[in-house]
Amino acid sequence: MLVNDFKGLTLPRLGFGAMRLPLLSEESGEIDRKQVNEMVDYAMKCGVNYFDTAYPYHGGMSEIVMGESLSRYPRESYYLATKYPGHQLSSTYDPEAVFEEQLKKCGVEYFDFYLLHNVYENSIQVYTDAKWGILEYFAEQKRRGRIRHLGFSSHGSIQILEEFLEYAGEHMEFCQIQLNYLDWTLQKAKEKYEMLTDRGIGVWVMEPIRGGRLARLSQEEEACLRKMRPEESSAAWALRFVQDLPNVKMVLSGMSEMQQMVENAKTFSEEKPLTYGEREKLLELAEGMKNSVPCTACRYCCGDCPMQLDIPMLLSVYNELRFHSAVITAIRLDGLSEEKRSSACIACGKCTKICPQNIDIPAAMRGLTEELKKLPSWEEVCRQREEEAKKLR
Repeated sequence: MLVNDFKGLTLPRLGFGAMRLPLLSEESGEIDRKQVNEMVDYAMKCGVNYFDTAYPYHGGMSEIVMGESLSRYPRESYYLATKYPGHQLSSTYDPEAVFEEQLKKCGVEYFDFYLLHNVYENSIQVYTDAKWGILEYFAEQKRRGRIRHLGFSSHGSIQILEEFLEYAGEHMEFCQIQLNYLDWTLQKAKEKYEMLTDRGIGVWVMEPIRGGRLARLSQEEEACLRKMRPEESSAAWALRFVQDLPNVKMVLSGMSEMQQMVENAKTFSEEKPLTYGEREKLLELAEGMKNSVPCTACRYCCGDCPMQLDIPMLLSVYNELRFHSAVITAIRLDGLSEEKRSSACIACGKCTKICPQNIDIPAAMRGLTEELKKLPSWEEVCRQREEEAKKLR
């Protein structure tokens, strides 16, 4: 197993993500504990001894199941990470109550890695509000040894990452972001990675295969890659892309079956760096996948917009809807007032006249508005998660 040094620790470069654990059936939503144990055993045997869970995963059951499975091993033989759910909408936030519950659910006395979960456009207000004292509480737990390393995850913009690091940077050792060869440009993961690297923050990667999207390529896309490396799967190509980045300390893959575990462990058993040409071919394929509105974010359109809409941001949301789950889109739009959404566009056409790419922006705004009508709000997502958690408990 390939390894990285992180602050004196020898970490496997592949981590076991526990967000998509195998289920007994889709209808019940119950986790298949037997299969989880088999996958954990295989992971440990291969040297994959980093396990990542979170408070809301599987309706709150992921922490319990992972804790039970890992309890079969000496505590010092594995690294366990979980997260504080400050991104979940709530009328109150109690970091102490949640943290104590998590320790109990996982059956441990400390967490090796602990993250503030998804610091994004709306949740940053929760994480930085002195009323809740979230950062102060977890910094104290780290001083007490109940948290060994403290960091945060984010689906937010680079501006949000920078703002949060200005507030909490002295306490943050690592940051978990969505990074893969599609999001390198689509979600501006390249800029986020470079900013974090410049600040000396270790990068943890989530969604390296884009929720499986990059393992399910078209026949033409697969043929293009197999011509260069006949022995590599589409998933392996995606993992090689992030494997090559020097400041990526951990790559998390949410594995839901043994075959994925076996294949991913094999990919991380040896280095096969991509050539410059191979990386460029991946990025070329990514551009073809987007088939998107060709906005370059020049922002010429924003100056004369009577509604003062952030048109490039809205167009990027429209493009992302081709790949994202409803949850990610709901999170991104949660902090946006109604008068700043695509539905506020009055179709005056001033933006189109000045657009260097000749984009029919009013038509794109109408299209985005119609797509968003089909999606739940973040408030509704949180409510559904809570109902699901109550059923499973």
